[in-house]
Amino acid sequence: MSKYVVAGAGQVGYHLAERLAEQGHEVVVVTRSGSGPRTEGVRRVAADVADAARLTELARGAEALFNCVNPPYWRWPADWPPMAASFLTAAERTGAVLVILGNLYGYGPVDGPITEDLPLAATGTKGRVRARMWADALAAHEAGRIRAVELRGSDFFGPGAVAGSHLGERFVPRLLAGKPAFYLGDPDQPHSWTYVKDVARALEIAATDERAWGRPWHVPTAPAVSAREVAKRVCELAGVSQPPRISVMPRLLRLVAGLFSPMLRELGEVQYQFDRPFVLDSSAFQATFGMHPTPLDEALTETLDWWRTRERSAA
Repeated sequence: MSKYVVAGAGQVGYHLAERLAEQGHEVVVVTRSGSGPRTEGVRRVAADVADAARLTELARGAEALFNCVNPPYWRWPADWPPMAASFLTAAERTGAVLVILGNLYGYGPVDGPITEDLPLAATGTKGRVRARMWADALAAHEAGRIRAVELRGSDFFGPGAVAGSHLGERFVPRLLAGKPAFYLGDPDQPHSWTYVKDVARALEIAATDERAWGRPWHVPTAPAVSAREVAKRVCELAGVSQPPRISVMPRLLRLVAGLFSPMLRELGEVQYQFDRPFVLDSSAFQATFGMHPTPLDEALTETLDWWRTRERSAA
């Protein structure tokens, strides 16, 4: 079987490492703390991915190197450039396919469905950082130095998506408890939600199919629905009798809270994603590779099961 290196063990890296290990592959998970799934076939390594020499050493003999790292929003301008450069160096020195887990920030505000052929025209800090990362990787790919591909999804949800997810700890467990869910935008706007297990599946496909290399792709994502509709489905699937309630933080309060919360302050830059329709078009990946998104109800059921197991363990 093959060797794969997964940098990052968060809401996507964890699932990806488990998926690869379950297929019998040798998987090396790299994080600062040495965390990661305790699954047979997974070797957890504590290392700084900005250390190009160390990352290169770990990626020797690997078929692919997955960049699933996500530093805190407020540190992106300082943290991402050295890490991104390290990934490029390791991929070039080892020949591993560089598979980048991206997002939609680089596009900036878009009218209509978001497709891969749109320009990366964002003017915000985070959008410019992500656009530069892909531009550098693509330039190295086109120069023949590396093989690279980027997978982009909308807001993640699912098992393991907790604090950083808009459908995470502020949303699902509160609905299960009969409390109002918190949401930082207009809950009635159509919004695309990308299931974390679908992200892991798409990353694996992109790493192993050369048709994927040299361009960005959108992760297969179910049709857009509003946060209110998601809340309704969560309560129906969970058997919660009372109608779902959503508590929306007013814009002025968000601005004030941002003075004390770096995360809220940074989210203000991409607030357009939640105050207007935000619809991802993933038809290109689906048509090319035959992968389709997990139906919303199935994904929400698995998410609910995970939250219930987590709460029982905590109790």
